[in-house]
Amino acid sequence: MDNTNLIKMLEYIDPASCDYQEWVNVGMALKHEGYSVNDWDSWSRSDSRYHRGECEHKWQGFNGNAQPVTAGTIVQMAKERGYSPHEFQAYDWDGEIVAEESSPLVNGGEGIPITEPAQWDPVKEIVTYLETLFEAGENVGYVTQTWETEKDGKTKYLPTKGCCDRTAGELIKRLGECNGDIGAVFGDYKEEAGAWIRFNPLDGKGVKNENVTDYRYALVESDSMPIEQQNAVMRELELPIAVLVYSGGKSVHAIVKIDAPNYDEYRRRVDFLYKVCKESGLDIDKQNRNPSRLSRMPGVMRNGKKQFIIDKNIGKESFSEWKDYIESINDDLPDPESLSAEWDNLPELAPPLIDGVLRQGHKMLIAGPSKAGKSYALIEMCVAIAEGVKWFGWQCTKGKILYVNLELDRASCLHRFKDVYTAMHLEPENLSSIDIWNLRGHSVPMDKLAPKLIRRASKKNYIAVIIDPIYKVITGDENSADQMAHFCNQFDKVCTELGCAVIYCHHHSKGAQGGKRSMDRASGSGVFARDPDALLDLSELDISDSLYKQQEDETVCRICENWMRRFYRNTDDLCSQDDLVTPSKMLEITHKYLHPNSYKLMMADIDKAKLAVRNRTAWRIEGTLREFPKFAPLNMWFDYPVHREDTVGVLKDCEVEDITPNWKKNFSKKKTNEDRSKERKESIETAFSGVQENGKCRISELAEYIGKGEKTVRSYLKEHGGFWIDGGECGLKK
Repeated sequence: MDNTNLIKMLEYIDPASCDYQEWVNVGMALKHEGYSVNDWDSWSRSDSRYHRGECEHKWQGFNGNAQPVTAGTIVQMAKERGYSPHEFQAYDWDGEIVAEESSPLVNGGEGIPITEPAQWDPVKEIVTYLETLFEAGENVGYVTQTWETEKDGKTKYLPTKGCCDRTAGELIKRLGECNGDIGAVFGDYKEEAGAWIRFNPLDGKGVKNENVTDYRYALVESDSMPIEQQNAVMRELELPIAVLVYSGGKSVHAIVKIDAPNYDEYRRRVDFLYKVCKESGLDIDKQNRNPSRLSRMPGVMRNGKKQFIIDKNIGKESFSEWKDYIESINDDLPDPESLSAEWDNLPELAPPLIDGVLRQGHKMLIAGPSKAGKSYALIEMCVAIAEGVKWFGWQCTKGKILYVNLELDRASCLHRFKDVYTAMHLEPENLSSIDIWNLRGHSVPMDKLAPKLIRRASKKNYIAVIIDPIYKVITGDENSADQMAHFCNQFDKVCTELGCAVIYCHHHSKGAQGGKRSMDRASGSGVFARDPDALLDLSELDISDSLYKQQEDETVCRICENWMRRFYRNTDDLCSQDDLVTPSKMLEITHKYLHPNSYKLMMADIDKAKLAVRNRTAWRIEGTLREFPKFAPLNMWFDYPVHREDTVGVLKDCEVEDITPNWKKNFSKKKTNEDRSKERKESIETAFSGVQENGKCRISELAEYIGKGEKTVRSYLKEHGGFWIDGGECGLKK
């Protein structure tokens, strides 16, 4: 691969990211392509595993085989790490520059005429040229002598090697003393041929490329279009031209600022320059790439026409500024379109991925605090899309999905998927529709990850890609709007290239969130909230003890009823409708009618269920949508490992995480004497229902059940007033 600069490719490959075989492959490819062991050794030094002499030792053993490791291996490794072949392309110096098929950046219009100077001052022309391009102490190469050749019946004058032994300062001084006789300074020239000058400084020892001391300028010259149009195109391209000279023939010579630090970089920059010129119709002779190239000297005559300076210091200030400018206009952006042309034939909207929330090919952010179950919510979404069922109450379009796991180890991630499937009570009928890309320990910034993701997913027909979480791949400062805009643009790239939705999650900022709008709770720049097409925000709700107690009571009643129905087909004669919603009565009834062993198992279920209730958290989901109307806040329980919609409405009056100071919250939650008395009475009733036999029980059994001393239990019984006490026993009064 002669036209591939492998050293440039290695800048994209961190040796620390390579395993042993990849490291060896790089060395084998470099040797196969004619590079030196020093190139491999220099690249390897940045790895902490580097050992002096190891590269040299391995290098000696690379003797080639029938299937050698070639440059393609390094190119592929570089591409996987973010290299794009559309950056600077290094051509072979004698190869042909082929422009990609595209619309020209400029066309020159009708052109800009060139007018000969009315006041012809040859000395001033040359002095201006020298002062613009050279320092006083730099050697200048020039040619006034020619040799003749015949071509197509015409005499053609070709330049000789010329001179390079005088500096710009010496030449300017001599020109100031020559009384207009430039031949006395440079030597007489033939007016049929004109004269030439080299635009880069030389070492005074020769006029070849290796004699160039500073790779400062390049020549842009083309006779493929009229002179007026050449002049216009060069100006419209904003070429960073130091001097623009009329050649006295069919072309203008633009001496363009390159300012390369070395020969290799000069070649790359000139290749880029010529490629852009070719796209705009300026076909440039490939020999013009040489930094020692001759150009037409202003201030002399050629076949009765003047070689003169048209302009100087025009266009952009530098090559780097010009390159940035060209890349900003040389894009693949669509052209503006007239609304009138589409008014009666509007394109179809992208179909929904999640009904009422997100369209296919769009972006969605899920934001929430730590431990909100965001990852579980995304896994639930994967399952819902794969199986074509509802997620959080919204119907999902069935399709294939990629889950990019950046946080969990592989085993934990796979187990989570199985746990979620089980908790959602779904048969895993479409497991082949879920692909998981486990990248824990392999995270790279999003601008590097995006091309790798696109390459792997390009033929998978994913309907959505989920990235969890994004803090692992954020590039730059998350509080910087411009840096986060660049970061979020990577999601656009994935959406566009793959034609799928991209869904990702991010954490809340620190502190209470109750006083903020839902779209302002995500950590970092406001770009996070304003970039996606849909934002779902999870905020924790404050749950009172009474609500938890209500949930516990409902759970106790449900479990008791289920156990009763295991053994009795008709329970209507055993418990009333009021009994079914009263935990103490249900415990009393089950104790009476269930076998002691069954009752014991039921109580174990109740204890487990009560613990699960206390471990539940409640969440409110609010949305900011670009494509759909705003939906009413959605209240959910996070009942590990899945979220369940509050279909009853018990959470509707709960408030989002309070911003009241802790001392005020504690004061407001302080229980009254009546509250405490009520709790004690309820606890003694529940305990008695659980341990009594034939309407009585021992006080020691009550004490063990509620975890209090017997003396305390006796005071609870007396306070209640509905129990009799006889020694160590107690029972309900009739």
